[in-house]
Amino acid sequence: MNQPRREIAQMENAHVEEAYARWAPVYDLAFATIMAPGRRAAAAAAQRGAELILDVGVGTGLELPLFDVGVKLVGVDLSEPMLRRAQNRVEREKLRQVAGLCVMDATRLAFADARFDAVVAPYVLTVVPDPPATLDELARVVKPGGEIVLVNHVGAESGPIAWAERWLGQKSAALGWRPEFPWSILSDWLLSRDDMRLVERRKIAPLGLFTLTRIGRLK
Repeated sequence: MNQPRREIAQMENAHVEEAYARWAPVYDLAFATIMAPGRRAAAAAAQRGAELILDVGVGTGLELPLFDVGVKLVGVDLSEPMLRRAQNRVEREKLRQVAGLCVMDATRLAFADARFDAVVAPYVLTVVPDPPATLDELARVVKPGGEIVLVNHVGAESGPIAWAERWLGQKSAALGWRPEFPWSILSDWLLSRDDMRLVERRKIAPLGLFTLTRIGRLK
């Protein structure tokens, strides 16, 4: 990432941090139910055949109890208030599968190349300021043969829903996410990489509002 893009990303990250500091006290109440099917689907897909899993954008840790005790999880998030709630959840529910939680920027992960068997990032790409740079980092830290598992709302291409998403997008700094997120961001990134392939793309509940995407690293 060049310097101007990095500076812009840092400013946008600051907006995200502010937004999620506000959301942290009520996040579970507001989003636990509607996002639960996506979290279950992401956890189930990520832990198939995986031992060491990175959870990017772990937030308050809503999906952490969904992972089997036989895996080892490392969770990262940009928001310290959200991570404090995740740590409380780990201690309260005695989640032995969680090896650690760290404050970290998804575009600059402090892990070695090919470190993890799988990377799960539910509801993250609509939040980060530079989705392709984030995808590059997720690809860097996953092992060849491993998978990146994403869950996101993918924006409508036309019609009244697309109009509403564009309107909401103007409020995205306050919301903390990007409602109008297009599939082309993912498809263009995949076309730019000869080491990654689309494994699965499917709508999930509720009402197909979110999309599960599995991306495999070939080499």
